[in-house]
Amino acid sequence: MTMSNTPMAASPLTRAVLEIDEYASGLGWDQPARLFALVDTAALRAQEPSLADQLGLDGEQETSGLTPVEQDEIPAGKALDEFLGTIAWPDAVVGCALTVERLMLPPSAEASVPEGLSDAKLAAWVAEHPDRQEVRMTVGVLRDGSRDSALRLREKDATTEVLTGADLVPGLAEALAATFAE
Repeated sequence: MTMSNTPMAASPLTRAVLEIDEYASGLGWDQPARLFALVDTAALRAQEPSLADQLGLDGEQETSGLTPVEQDEIPAGKALDEFLGTIAWPDAVVGCALTVERLMLPPSAEASVPEGLSDAKLAAWVAEHPDRQEVRMTVGVLRDGSRDSALRLREKDATTEVLTGADLVPGLAEALAATFAE
């Protein structure tokens, strides 16, 4: 996948997160979560030239970038946190990223959440709430602790409307960082 609108001044992790966001955007909404290994582009070109050619990296001049490599589909019916707890990455993987869609409520709606709801009933309540927002979150982390994320609202589905920041989805970033724990 190639990213045409990624700012070159951004860090390699930010560029990778935005590249994955654009890729997911091209697939449309209502997609399953997708997991990506992040590998050093220069190392990939040097160690796996035929794979680099297949990924279209043969002509790129960039030497400090990260290449996202989509992993096998996340098993349906398994909670995301449980699935992430089963992952161990080989040394060649310098980071990972995940893109996932969720329903979110604005902070103003939190006070009206009924108490004592099961997870299933809470999810149903949120799905029916008039102020709910569909959002696609793309979160990336590196072994060194760096993190970045991109948030795209379905109602503002444009590249120019994507929010980025290191701390937009801290819980998911922590879960991804834990996949690198020894």
